Amino acid sequence: MSTAIDELKHDHEAIVYALGILDRMGELAAGAGLAAKGEGSKGEGFNAGEALELVGFLKEFADTCHHGKEETILFPALVQAGIPDKGGPVGAMLQEHDLGRRLMRSMTAALSPTVKAAEFARVAAEYSAFLRQHIDKENGVLFPMGERLLAHARLEDIHARFQEHEEKVIGAGRHEELHAMLGKFGQKYGLS
Repeated sequence: MSTAIDELKHDHEAIVYALGILDRMGELAAGAGLAAKGEGSKGEGFNAGEALELVGFLKEFADTCHHGKEETILFPALVQAGIPDKGGPVGAMLQEHDLGRRLMRSMTAALSPTVKAAEFARVAAEYSAFLRQHIDKENGVLFPMGERLLAHARLEDIHARFQEHEEKVIGAGRHEELHAMLGKFGQKYGLS
């Protein structure tokens, strides 16, 4: 496996871990929504501020950084190598990235300025299921295609450009800060 594709898969592992935290937050939010309707006493423990912070992670790490690497570096290289963008796998992934952004905006809207716990729970579950399927498609179909079509030297250049992209869009040391935040949430929400 190339270092470029390995890096993207490593990003995916962190994103899936974040989705596990999001799932737990969504469960707590669903309980909070039921409690607000007088349908039970569940919902203790939902923290909308932490949920907003996790959505911020997804925006910064999964979308700006990770999807940015794909959209500005990998996907153009794949198209140049002959993988169609319109009507092909690259175009499908770009459409899915847009859907993910819409779902993140919906999660944010459900958390601020007024917390709508049940709405957050619904959208969080939709986003988590969607993004897991998206990751499976990239890991199982698109990335292997890229490794077959792109020369080793091209993949190494792509990896170097990934590093430059990350430095530019999130800055030095931010990657580690984001992973530390995930670790903190993972412990709190029982994923560690």
